Amino acid sequence: MIHDRYGRIDYGACGDGPTIVLVPGSCSTGAAWRRVIEQWQGRFRCVTTSLLGYGGTDERRTALDTGMAHEADVLEAVIHRAGGPVHLVGHSFGGLVAVAVALRNRVPLLSLTVIEAPAVDLLRQAGEHANYRAFRELTDSYFAASDAGERAAIAAVIDFYGGAGTFAALPVAVRDYVMATASTNRLDWETGYGFRPCAASLARIAVPALVMCGEQSHPAVLRANELLGYSMAPACVATIRGTGHFMHATHPADVAAIIGRHVARVERGGCKSVTAYSERMRDHA
Repeated sequence: MIHDRYGRIDYGACGDGPTIVLVPGSCSTGAAWRRVIEQWQGRFRCVTTSLLGYGGTDERRTALDTGMAHEADVLEAVIHRAGGPVHLVGHSFGGLVAVAVALRNRVPLLSLTVIEAPAVDLLRQAGEHANYRAFRELTDSYFAASDAGERAAIAAVIDFYGGAGTFAALPVAVRDYVMATASTNRLDWETGYGFRPCAASLARIAVPALVMCGEQSHPAVLRANELLGYSMAPACVATIRGTGHFMHATHPADVAAIIGRHVARVERGGCKSVTAYSERMRDHA
């Protein structure tokens, strides 16, 4: 645990070797990476945390101040504690926070991996109206149902990302935690909608980047991440066969292998040619 003047921040570390900071998505904690970490069998030093309002990390946002800077501040504190340059990996909303940290360029990063970030505003900027509307219709109906007192309103979000029936198939304890943190998830959506990086700013991210997508994911999610990857000049966009949004839970071996190769190539200094690097990553997706 990290303690600063604003409160507590989850922090855990295990293993040896190059440091990978793993950021979970909404309604989750650092425990979400357990199955991926197990695949590496201690060959990386894995640092985990939780985003604002989840696990032991205290919330710092309010309904009137949902700026991404609050999330970035917390993740940067984790990276500072980890010490030295790190490989940063983020899933879903955690991936969007990781992008924000890379854009701010205040902490030393060796590489960036983003797994299906809700980069919604890139769709709006690109004139992808149908895909942008898919996100907006989801959140509008979700917020309305939540305001009407529907305890399981957030099920629509989980099913949007994972497909119909995903929420119902979750273990009871996980469903209960998701519903208990729905108010924080609403703040996450407000933070995400307010985060509006343009393609030109994303192109200035200088570290080797990998954007991972699930072959079976929602088309709007896939398109947002294609745009994100194409905007980051050093990025490879890899679509992972047979997986969906929650690939780190359903296919931990595949996710661990692809992230591991990404990190290993950066550590070997094998990313000097972005085009060649991207082609090699696609060969393994």
